[in-house]
Amino acid sequence: MEQKLKMLVVEDDPNLGSLLTEYLKAKGYEATLATDGEKGLKAFRQGDFEFLILDVMMPIKDGFTLAKEIREKDQKVPILFLTAKSMKEDTIQGFRAGGDDYMTKPFSMEELLLRVDAIMRRAGLGEDAEPEPEMYCIGQYEFDHKKQRLLLDEKEFKLTTKENELLKLLCKNQNGLLERNKALNQVWGDDNYFNGRSMDVYIAKLRKHLRGDPQVEILNVHGKGFKLLATEPVDR
Repeated sequence: MEQKLKMLVVEDDPNLGSLLTEYLKAKGYEATLATDGEKGLKAFRQGDFEFLILDVMMPIKDGFTLAKEIREKDQKVPILFLTAKSMKEDTIQGFRAGGDDYMTKPFSMEELLLRVDAIMRRAGLGEDAEPEPEMYCIGQYEFDHKKQRLLLDEKEFKLTTKENELLKLLCKNQNGLLERNKALNQVWGDDNYFNGRSMDVYIAKLRKHLRGDPQVEILNVHGKGFKLLATEPVDR
């Protein structure tokens, strides 16, 4: 039987806290709720949690303070902050406190799951956290994501960080669908309109890099995402 990911939700709003934990349980997680920072710290010390969702504005002990105290004991457990604040200074404070990501209320439950998935993948703890291949083959191209370069015969194309991350996601889903929202949340951290326009520009850049092989194509799937289609060369 597959072991469920153990999550601790620390949220002082009883309605949101209950909604969050019930939703996470419905999605296959083992979720525990604590209603203030002190109870959250006690629960963390007693449990063996693998992911933390911390509200920032809480009585007794706020989320930033709680995160700092947790980080003194555990440097690796992923932390996602929830807050009604959206000022840049608060975001910076959240990351300084040891957070891995930051969501502003109100938010969709779907986006929350995407953020959790993205954090777990970065931490090497996600469902597909097996070792990544050193190289991806895309038709006649070789893609070295560690060195951020694309190779075709003697030609080398240096990729920007976002080009590199986006192409890696396409390769992981090669000949299948890469969902638009998933790509935006994993590469840009937010699936808003402006990031969507930015991603379209990067898709166009990747198409330009890959046009040396007519058997390679990045398709738009209207309203859903993208497909990287590639046929392996016969002599490979």
